[in-house]
Amino acid sequence: MACATPDEATLITALRARDEAAFAELVDLYTPSMLRVARGYVPSVAIAEEVVQETWIALFRGIDAFEGRSSLRTWLFTVMINIAKRRGLRERREADVAITAYTGGTVDPARFRAAGQQWSGHWRETEEPSPFPQTPEGSLLGSELVAVTRRALDELPERQRVVVTLRDMLGFDSAEVCDLLDISVANQRVLLHRGRAAVRAQLEDYLGDGR
Repeated sequence: MACATPDEATLITALRARDEAAFAELVDLYTPSMLRVARGYVPSVAIAEEVVQETWIALFRGIDAFEGRSSLRTWLFTVMINIAKRRGLRERREADVAITAYTGGTVDPARFRAAGQQWSGHWRETEEPSPFPQTPEGSLLGSELVAVTRRALDELPERQRVVVTLRDMLGFDSAEVCDLLDISVANQRVLLHRGRAAVRAQLEDYLGDGR
């Protein structure tokens, strides 16, 4: 059972007291990333905005019942994802559909182990993508690279975008993402690696233009 940190405990107390400033701070902090995650389950930005709005209403109404079995952030995103799923897009949860969505040349096949080799189809050891420098939201990336990264994320298949957003933008660990999305560790790894590779490829192309 997770224990709330002192700062989080203070925030939860403020939310239960219906402190508007605390609520507004939380909304400002998480809404942009929540929209990106919600967009992975729904067909339009407008519907994603409705999902996020409904999530904030659920937080406001349900904070008194929050038992602290997970962090407030994890609970918030769990509520949001469940709301998005109820919008009639449960079929997008299927990992096999998500994995096949990346086919079409987003990553050079030479970066993977060939058929007949051990671990066929997995990354070559020297090619497995690492996380982005800092995160796509980090201050160490120049504004132009941030823009390129965001565009690349937007172009990812939806489930890849969800996993990359949770892992590399919000800092969720593998176990949290698997629990939130109800996918296996193997599927999470494939989605994360494919998404990272596609984004990295666009960054490499951009930097290769001589900038």
